[in-house]
Amino acid sequence: MESSDVELDFQRSVQAVLRELNTPAPAFQRNRGMWRWSLHKKVERDPGKSSVLVRILLRELEKAESEDVRHVIIPLLLTLMYVLTKQATGITEDLYHRAYTFCTRLLTLPAPYSTVALDCAIRLKTEAAVPGTLFQRTVIAEQNLMSELYPYQERVFLFVDPELVSASVCSALLLEIEAAQEQQTPEACMRHVVTHTLQAALGDACHTGALNRKLQASSRRILEHYFHAVVAAIEQVAREDSPSRLGHLERLEEIYCSLLGPAATRKRCVGDLLQDRLLSIPLPSPCITFHLWTDQEQLWKELVLFLRPRSQMHLSADLEALDLQGFRPDWDLARVSTDSGIERDLPLGSDELPDPSSSEMEHAALQRRGGIKKRVWPPDFSMPGSWDGPPGLHRRTGRPSGDGELLPGVSRVHTARVLVLGDDRMLGRLAQAYYRLRKRESKKFCLTPRLSLQLYYIPVLALQDPEASRKPELGELASFLGRADPWYESIVNTLCPAILKLAEMPPCLDTSRTVDPFILDVITYYVRMGTQPIYFHLYKVKIFTNLSHDPTEDIFLTELKVKIQDSKSPKEGSSPRRKGVPEGTGAELSVCYQKALLSHRPRDVTVSLRATGLVLKAIPADDTEGLSHCTSPNAASALDCTCLHVSVTEVVKSSNLAGRSFTTTTNTFRTSSIQVQSQDQRLLTLWLDKDSQRTFRDVVRFEAGPCPEPCSRAQKSKMAGLNSHGQETEKNMVKLSPLLMPINTFSGITQ
Repeated sequence: MESSDVELDFQRSVQAVLRELNTPAPAFQRNRGMWRWSLHKKVERDPGKSSVLVRILLRELEKAESEDVRHVIIPLLLTLMYVLTKQATGITEDLYHRAYTFCTRLLTLPAPYSTVALDCAIRLKTEAAVPGTLFQRTVIAEQNLMSELYPYQERVFLFVDPELVSASVCSALLLEIEAAQEQQTPEACMRHVVTHTLQAALGDACHTGALNRKLQASSRRILEHYFHAVVAAIEQVAREDSPSRLGHLERLEEIYCSLLGPAATRKRCVGDLLQDRLLSIPLPSPCITFHLWTDQEQLWKELVLFLRPRSQMHLSADLEALDLQGFRPDWDLARVSTDSGIERDLPLGSDELPDPSSSEMEHAALQRRGGIKKRVWPPDFSMPGSWDGPPGLHRRTGRPSGDGELLPGVSRVHTARVLVLGDDRMLGRLAQAYYRLRKRESKKFCLTPRLSLQLYYIPVLALQDPEASRKPELGELASFLGRADPWYESIVNTLCPAILKLAEMPPCLDTSRTVDPFILDVITYYVRMGTQPIYFHLYKVKIFTNLSHDPTEDIFLTELKVKIQDSKSPKEGSSPRRKGVPEGTGAELSVCYQKALLSHRPRDVTVSLRATGLVLKAIPADDTEGLSHCTSPNAASALDCTCLHVSVTEVVKSSNLAGRSFTTTTNTFRTSSIQVQSQDQRLLTLWLDKDSQRTFRDVVRFEAGPCPEPCSRAQKSKMAGLNSHGQETEKNMVKLSPLLMPINTFSGITQ
C-alpha cells in the first residue's frame, strides 16, 4: 500500500472515532468502540505505519485545541499514548517534541484536561529521551518480572459474582483469559522486552528477524542475562537528569553485538529487510486472575496473597512489624502472650537462678526483662483518605513520588487493579467490601503502606429486549459514568453486549492458535489507560428492628428503597386503627432530614406524612444534578457534594360528594441525612442497592447519612478528648471526612 493510501486509511479511521464521540447514542449500544480497536490493530500488524498515525492524531489534536472542541482531546491523546507505548519504532524526535509541546499547552486548562496532560507529558519526556521505556516498564510491572532496578508489580483481579452473572458468561471470559495467557510465558515476555528495546533504540540498524531467532534458541539463563542487561541500560539512563542519547546507544549496541556476534555489523540484504518489516512485537496483556465473588472477605484475602512474596523487597523493620497477623498462612493465627515480662514470673527451667536470699535475687524481683515491645507511630501519622495516590506517575517515570511514600524508605511498589463485572448490585457488594477493608486497615494497617488500590467497573447486564437496553434499571451507575466520560461510554459500555454475545458462542478448544480477542484487548486498554478516578460517596444506614436494641449498620452506594409491609407489627399495646384510614394504604411516617442547600448551612426539617414507600437515590438520573453530586479528585469541593435524592410516594386524602378518596403523589427533595420512623406500628422493608440478598424486614426506624472515614483507635481517642472542665475540645468538633470510593475512568468528569 502506498504511503498516501496508508495515510488516507488511517485518516478515515480517526474520523470514524471522532464521529462516534460527536454522535450521542443510547447506552450499551453495540459496535461502539470498534474503530479504536481496529485502529490499534492496524498499527500492531505493521509497526512501520505508527509514525503516520501519530502525525494524524497530532494534527487532529491541534485542530481540536484551536477550535476548542475539548471533549475529543482526551480520547485522541490517550489513543496517541497507547500507540507510542506499544510501538515506539520509527517515531522521530520531532514528533515526540511536538506531542510534548502540545501536552504542556494543555496544562493551562482546568482539570481533568491538565491532569491527563501532565501524566502524558511526563511519559513523553521519558520515552523521547530513552525510546522503549514505556513498553519495557509496562511488561515488567504487569508480568511481575523480577528486576531490582524497576521493582514495581501490578496485577489485575477480575471479580465476577456467579449469582449476578450467568455461568456461560463466566466460563467464556475464563476461557478467553486462559487462552491468551498461555502464550505469555515469562520467557516470551523477556524476549519481547529485549527485542523491542533494541529495535526502538537502533531502528533500521537492528536485524530484528535474526535477533528474534537468536533469542528463541537461547536458554533461560542466557535470556535472563540479556534481559537484565537491557533493563539496566534503560533504567540507568532514564534516572539521569540529563540523559546521554549517545552513551545509551553505545550500551545497547554492545548488547546487540554480544547477542548476534560479528554478523550483527554486516549489511542486511533485501530479504532480511522484508522479514523485519513483517515482524511485530506484541505488548502482552496484563496478568489477570479470575475470581468468583463468594465471600465478603475475599477482596482482602486476595490482596494479602498478592503481597506475600516479599523476597525481592527491601522493607524497613517498622513495616515488617505491620503484618504479624495479616500475612500468615492461617488467617486466624494470633499468639497471645501470658508472660507479664517480669523475671520472677518466668517458669523454672534449666537455667541457673541465683539464691533466693541473695541481694541479686532481691534486685531482680523488681526488674523487667525485654517483653513485648509496642511500636508507636509518629504523632502526625494517620491513614490516608484514599489509596489512589498519584495517578501512576511513579510507575511510568521510575521515580517514586514523595506522596506515594507513607513510611520513610517505603514506597508502594505493588498496584492491585480490581476489576468487577456485573450491575449495580455488584457495585453495592464491592462498596461493602471496600468499607470493610478500609475499616480493617484502620486497625491493622497492613495493605496501605505498600499497595496502590485501583478500582475498575465493566457493566454486564442481562438485557432481554431493546426497550430494556435503552434504560437498564440495574445499570444506572454505568450510564452515569458514560455521561461523565464520553470515552468510557464508547469503550467500556460497549463490552456489555459483546460479552453476552461471546457467552452465546461455542467455546473454541484449540488453544494452540494465536488468540486475538476483542474483549480482552478492551479490558487491557481500560486498565492501562483508565487512570482518572471518579469518587462516589458511600452512605451508612442504621437499621432498628427494636428501638431498645442496638441498630444493624450497613453500607449502600446507589439506592435505598423502602416499602411498607402489609401486616402491622404484632407488638402488644398497639394503638387501634383510626377511622377513615383503609387498611393497607401506607403508613404514618415521621421524617426528619437535613435539607441540602447550596450554602451548606444546616437546616433541619421534620414532617409527618402517610406514605407507601420511599426511594433514596445517591445516583440521580438527571445529568446536571448527577454530575455535581460526584467529583473528580482535583475538585476543591470534593467533600461538600454529599446529597441524597429522596422520592416519597405520599397518600393524599380528599373529600368529595362521593365520599373520601385516597390518591398517591410523589414528592422529591434533597438531603444530606435522613431519619424515618413508623408511627402506627406498621413495619418497613429495606432493599440496599437493588440487591435481594441485602433485604431488611420488620424495620421500625432507620437513619441514613454519609459514611465517615474509618478512624484508628488513636484518632478516635484524640477526637474524643475532653478538657479540664469536662467539655468537648475543639478537635472533637471537627467533622469526619466522608468515605469516598474511587472508580477509574479515562478522564474523570468532563461534561
